[in-house]
Amino acid sequence: MTGPARRFWGDEDPAVEAVLHWVTDRVARASDPKTTARPASELAAAAGPTVTPSGIGWQAALRIFDDVLVPATRAQDDPMNLAYIPAAPTRSAVAFDLATSAANVFAGLWEAGAGAIYAENEALDWLIGLLRWPETAGGTFVAGGTMGNLSALVTARETMRARRGGRPYGGWVLACTADAHSSILGAARALDVGVIEVPQDRRGHLTGRALHAVLRAHPNVFAVVASAGTTNAGIIDDLDDVADVCGEFGTWLHVDGAYGGAALAAPSVRYRFHGVERADSFIVDPHKWLFAPYDCCALLYRDPRAARVAHSQQASYLDQIDREAWNPSDLATHLTRRARGLPFWFSLAVHGTERYRAAVERTLAIARDVADGIASSPHLRLVQPPELSVLLFERPGWDPAQHQQWSRRAALEGSILCLPTTWQGRTVLRLAFVNPDTRPERVLEVLDTLR
Repeated sequence: MTGPARRFWGDEDPAVEAVLHWVTDRVARASDPKTTARPASELAAAAGPTVTPSGIGWQAALRIFDDVLVPATRAQDDPMNLAYIPAAPTRSAVAFDLATSAANVFAGLWEAGAGAIYAENEALDWLIGLLRWPETAGGTFVAGGTMGNLSALVTARETMRARRGGRPYGGWVLACTADAHSSILGAARALDVGVIEVPQDRRGHLTGRALHAVLRAHPNVFAVVASAGTTNAGIIDDLDDVADVCGEFGTWLHVDGAYGGAALAAPSVRYRFHGVERADSFIVDPHKWLFAPYDCCALLYRDPRAARVAHSQQASYLDQIDREAWNPSDLATHLTRRARGLPFWFSLAVHGTERYRAAVERTLAIARDVADGIASSPHLRLVQPPELSVLLFERPGWDPAQHQQWSRRAALEGSILCLPTTWQGRTVLRLAFVNPDTRPERVLEVLDTLR
């Protein structure tokens, strides 16, 4: 008898052990809050050639990753990263992302990934309950809000095409406000449909009254996109009135809750979402405010049958698929997919939904505390009270360049990541709170340097 056959890739045990050690150490230690992007020329000089005919070995590759590549990325989970919409995954979710990768599950079809899909659906069912949708509702996890919005709008267009007997003269149009996420315009380009901008009220909301006038004037609208927490200002549209109008005109209502949808878990602000239970489709990104790692968007349908009609792929090599099973590939613009919802499921299972509720409430309280501090400051002005956990403020008397200079200096010092944005035509500063470990007193201390 001969010994075990030599593996093609040789002995990878040292590399595996080193990577697992790095992961354990990274999950345990605090992150660096500095924004440290570097020019590609500097990275090339520091890293040297990495993809070579003979390879550079695991020691060199891991050293470059740890010493050069990771330090040139922004720490999304730092409590003082308050720019864009950061991410604050639980350590359990981060660790389980490694387990998800190691399991290497194909989670597009029930036949191949039943166990993983079952667990993902458990997490989706919690979200469906928050929406107060029927038990027959369902969905899948996709890469991010952009893919979620696109997939939902594909379903909307195909559903309306069937209802109206084809494509209308002049083509399809979707309706949204100017503050709808940039991915909505991207989806419109991909779908080759027009966009009608619905005027906002003075608070920045989509209202039923303004929408009614638009739908009456534009009969080719196949979908209305409402926001449940805009990225720029955390605004929740008047969902109940919007749902009334969509029902009157028979128009698909998609609600983009990529950031703000997490607040459905918080009793203190649940009333702001009244009407979302009548939406046809909805997205929320657990990697934003539900403490999951990148990338993870929950795409949900009140009636998943419409999504199956729009997205199921047909081919000879797919003939054996059980179409009666719950196949995530039938619900979005994808076929191959990893079980990206598993880290979110694991963290929910570990900590419980009550802990999640408390974490979202905590971040809402942090935002209110900081807003109160800004409002009482003699040198700052709160633009408007936060509806969720995004707030806008300004330093009166400063021009855009001064706001930008302060922001850049604070980022390089590692004290805070707080970027300027534009609101109603003027430059303001913006804070986005999604991390329950952020300390409001520390934020206000840093903001005091705006004097």
